[in-house]
Amino acid sequence: MEINVLEIGALITTLVFFGVLYFLKRKHVNFGIRTLIATAFGVIIGLIFKENYKYVAAFGTVYVNALQAFVVPLLLFSVISSITNLGDQVKLHKVGLKSVLFLLLNTFTAAVITLVAALSLGLGKGFQYTVEATEAKEVPTAVEAIVGLFPKNLINEWGSNTVVPILIFGLVVALAYNRVVKKDESVKPFKAFVDAANTVLGRAVSFIVSFTPYAVTALIARAVGRSKLEDLLPLLSVLVVAYVLAAIQLFGVESILIATIGKLNPVTFLKKIAPAGIVAFTSQSSVGTLPVTVSKLKEDLGVDGDVAAFTAGLGANLGMPGCAGIWPVLLAVFTINQQGISYSAGQYVLLIALTLLVSIGTVGVPGTATITATALFTAAGLPVELIVLFSPISSIVDMARTATNVVGAAAATVLTAETEGLLDHEVYNGKVAEKVSESKEASAA
Repeated sequence: MEINVLEIGALITTLVFFGVLYFLKRKHVNFGIRTLIATAFGVIIGLIFKENYKYVAAFGTVYVNALQAFVVPLLLFSVISSITNLGDQVKLHKVGLKSVLFLLLNTFTAAVITLVAALSLGLGKGFQYTVEATEAKEVPTAVEAIVGLFPKNLINEWGSNTVVPILIFGLVVALAYNRVVKKDESVKPFKAFVDAANTVLGRAVSFIVSFTPYAVTALIARAVGRSKLEDLLPLLSVLVVAYVLAAIQLFGVESILIATIGKLNPVTFLKKIAPAGIVAFTSQSSVGTLPVTVSKLKEDLGVDGDVAAFTAGLGANLGMPGCAGIWPVLLAVFTINQQGISYSAGQYVLLIALTLLVSIGTVGVPGTATITATALFTAAGLPVELIVLFSPISSIVDMARTATNVVGAAAATVLTAETEGLLDHEVYNGKVAEKVSESKEASAA
């Protein structure tokens, strides 16, 4: 067997860079910064060693394979856990359906706007990148795809990473549990098992996602080695478009929903929920922002406490317009255009439907956007490898995505409370604060 010196050199260089990335991690350097540094490392390796990336690319392939391995079990338990949570609070039984409806409405609008924008701009066309021939799948017809949505053999579908039938299976199981548990509490250990499995799998995915910088180094090296550096510049257009779409969803769509469905002042909503949006933008954590979100919903927007905690909490695991609406659809259209795949109008409609279904299983762990995009790509038969190439800008986009998620969940919470008569209008409109201020002034006089 002939040894390629350049391939060995590329491997050694990559391992050295891995050592640097590990050192930075030990020094608690921000994950996003490490990912950007990893991108630079990948570019350097690609420019120096060009097509000699055989051993280097293996690291990226292992990462993609490991991520795909967790898609089905993670989404299955996440869906069951999310839907069964609706049955935990009897007081919110009627509120549950509206919460889900408004959360998914956010995802739907985000996905549709993204689809229209990405297609209009022709994102992905002309981007020079090739994937292994075995990764490309034939796009099914609309009828075949609809039939394929429903589970037939759970084991086979799990083994082939057929996501959607698994999710529908999870939905049926969760709804069955919610009905049975009302009459027979002996089934509660099932719920405990599902929640525990969901937590453990979420931690496992977080562990895999923590290796993203290393995978980025390997896959960017291969991307640069395969093509010219200027061919990678279109990725930056995705960054700009993602921020514009997040702004449209956050300031435009949410305002329209608050004004038309809730008949409330959207400016008031945006001003009072702004602190939660800022925390989400800077922390990049929907779950970590929950205490601020719930506090603002109850104290400043007049939402009933139970509704605020329930719907906002559910919004950290279901819907999420930024991570489950904008990002997956944006990458999917980019990939469809880049790969030259012929998609009909019906198949694009199905893509939106798949996005909504996958969003039900969105999990509030680091790497949510990646795992959701992976699930959508798997369901649509698109090459998952391209998702990882967007990791460098994904860490930057995540700030806008998280803020969009949190404000979207807050809007859904306000709408749920308002339509159920559980919103204090005096608090929402600031009249209580005005009365308190007048009372203090009177006392001082």
